[in-house]
Amino acid sequence: MIDISDVQAAARRIEGRVRRTPVLAAGPDRWFKLEFAQHAGSFKTRGMFHQVLAGDPPAAGIVAASGGNAGLAAAYAARELGVAAEVYVPVTAPAVKVAKLGKLGARVVQTGSEYAEAYAAAVVRADETGALFCHAYDDPAMVAGNGTLGLELREQLPDGFDTVLVAVGGGGLIAGMIAALRNDVRIVAVEPVTSCALHAALAAGEPVDVPVSGVAADSLGARRAGRIAYELAVDADITSVLVPDEAILDARRRLWDDYRIVVEHGTAAAQAALLCGAYRPEPGERVAVLLCGANTDPADLA
Repeated sequence: MIDISDVQAAARRIEGRVRRTPVLAAGPDRWFKLEFAQHAGSFKTRGMFHQVLAGDPPAAGIVAASGGNAGLAAAYAARELGVAAEVYVPVTAPAVKVAKLGKLGARVVQTGSEYAEAYAAAVVRADETGALFCHAYDDPAMVAGNGTLGLELREQLPDGFDTVLVAVGGGGLIAGMIAALRNDVRIVAVEPVTSCALHAALAAGEPVDVPVSGVAADSLGARRAGRIAYELAVDADITSVLVPDEAILDARRRLWDDYRIVVEHGTAAAQAALLCGAYRPEPGERVAVLLCGANTDPADLA
């Protein structure tokens, strides 16, 4: 099982390749970790850099499947490392993400209506070409790299914090946060009602397929939670709370109105848990909210 030693090793491997993103005080005992300012616009750059470096890609390069952000991270890491990248995304992937993939130099293939279909096509392609397949979330190196975000947050809040709210799709980020922080803070998973793979896995006693829809499906739309995230969540007794689409929309709008922060809908889910009461902190509880991605079209915030 991945633990803090794996995360610390990942931090050493990717040092100098990822940004140290800032923390914003959002009120008494509240902080935002502004990870959306990471290279390629999301936390996934941490894990993808580590996965590519650890995987020692062949001449054929790498292949990844993504709802958008993992693909962007793969394309960015590949470009920086001089490696060819091919990224499979569903036809429903936001145009802003698809366009950025091309700008980063990746070959983009759009197939299927959701992440699971793009994933299946990408696996076949990697087998055909001999390329390194880079999983978007259920890979030990990916998880360890994502966990460096937790180490960084702990350094930036030296007086401590009690709880961190983490938006969850397939579980790569929360798995990393559990590995990095489980002995220090409460880690709360936040999932949309309409895309709740980890919540369903915890209820069923194993990862299971779930229907995927809603405003955050492009980034939190994994049909099944990763095995790594599920096992870590069970071992650490993680709580999962659900938020409806209307709360996500409201949180995204209020992040813009109140802080001039532009994030994608999946990212806003973490803040939605506080605003709609899905998670209610105790008096004096110190809470950090991970704002983990901003690959979105801000036109609807004007």
